[in-house]
Parts: sequence; C-alpha cells; structure tokens
Amino acid sequence: MSAPLFLVGAGALQSVTTGDVVRLDGPEGRHAATVTRLGHGEELLLADGSGRVARGRVAGVGKGELDVAIEDVTDEAPSQPAFTLVQALAKNDRDLLAVEVATELGVDEVVPWAASRSVVVWRGDRAAKGHAKWTRTVQTASKQARRARIPRVAEQVDRRGVTDRICAADLALVLHEEATEPLVSVDLPTDGEVLVVVGPEGGISPEELQAFVDAGARAVRLGSIVLRTSTAGAAALAVLSGRRRWS
Repeated sequence: MSAPLFLVGAGALQSVTTGDVVRLDGPEGRHAATVTRLGHGEELLLADGSGRVARGRVAGVGKGELDVAIEDVTDEAPSQPAFTLVQALAKNDRDLLAVEVATELGVDEVVPWAASRSVVVWRGDRAAKGHAKWTRTVQTASKQARRARIPRVAEQVDRRGVTDRICAADLALVLHEEATEPLVSVDLPTDGEVLVVVGPEGGISPEELQAFVDAGARAVRLGSIVLRTSTAGAAALAVLSGRRRWS
C-alpha cells in the first residue's frame, strides 16, 4: 500500500529540504496520529496542494501531532493539457459524487454551474456552504488519490459564465446524448485547457446547448448509453486521460 498523504498549508513546504523535521499538527496531525495511528518510522507524504510533495517518516508522535523527518522533496509539474469540468448542480449530492470521482481521475479545476434545469439552487448562505462542501470533497479525494496538486473549485457560474469559459478554453466539449460526434474521435490539444460541460438530471436545455455551440463548444457523445450527471463527467475524463495522460 502506498504511503498516506496529508495536506499542509499553502506554501508550508516552500523552504523544506531533505533532513528537515516538519511538525504535522491541526486536523491533519490529529488524523495521522489518532485515526491513521501512524507510528515511529512509518512513511507518509506531505503536500501543500501546489505540486510540492515531501516524503518522510514519523520521527515523533505527540498528542494529536507528528514530527516528520523529511527524506525527499519533489515538485510535480502541472499536467498538460489541463482538464476542467463544468458540472451542473444536482440533487441528492450527485454533483458531489461527480466532483469526487473527477478529482480522483485527475481533473484540474471544477466549476459549479447553475443550469436552467438544475433542481438545486445556490443562493446566499447556501452558495457559500455549497462551495465549501465541494472544496472539502476535492481535498478529501485528492488525499485518497495521493495527488500533489489540489484541483481549484471555481465560483458558481450561470449560462453566461459557461460561455465565457468556453471562449477562453483551447477545446470545449459539451456532453449531450443527441450529439453525433463521438468523444473518442476528437483531436485533443497537447497543452492549454480542455473544458468538459456536464448538464443536470434533466439535461442541458436546447437554448443552453445552442449558446455553448455558438461560443465555440463541440457537442459530443460518450456512446449509446445515457449516463447520469454523477458519472458522465468521470467517464469523459477517463477517456481524455487515457488518450493524453495514461499512456
């Protein structure tokens, strides 16, 4: 089993080098010491979310904290092309499932989208709570996947916000069951941003689809099976990763 990964604050590993001893405290330290119950000499990874990872071993265990002797520090370059998932808000936490699996599959950014057919609505305090929930989901999934870079959770967008993101992307793909172009046949860029748009339970409205295509997106299909909003984005990311990252 690979060494568990724990998150430290942004920039906390910037000056860390081999031979240093780093204290892991706070919620992550308590989890490592009392839940994972790491003991002296056991290996673990520390990441600050920016691509820097410190590999080390437990040098001391305190009450809810660990001292970690650093053995190696590496910097992981950003993946190219970058994958962004525009995920429509969905009920019963199906959007959270989509974000979780997308993170495990290597997505670089997730964008909450208030689609016209979204049952869930983020407004006021609910918007802040929803965004925080997505952020926690991304962090937890990043730890599970041993990711050195934590995906960014963008602010919620409406139709206009999605079209703006489409215009800025190097390639924008809208998953749609009535599309005729297969995703597997699309030529992918070697760098830049690939944007994938996934609609809610009721699907993307004709008006939204037309606006996105007019902005430069391409409507594509995964296959003959219609997937849920919670799984469509993950399936698309798996296809894209297989063609650009997993070879």
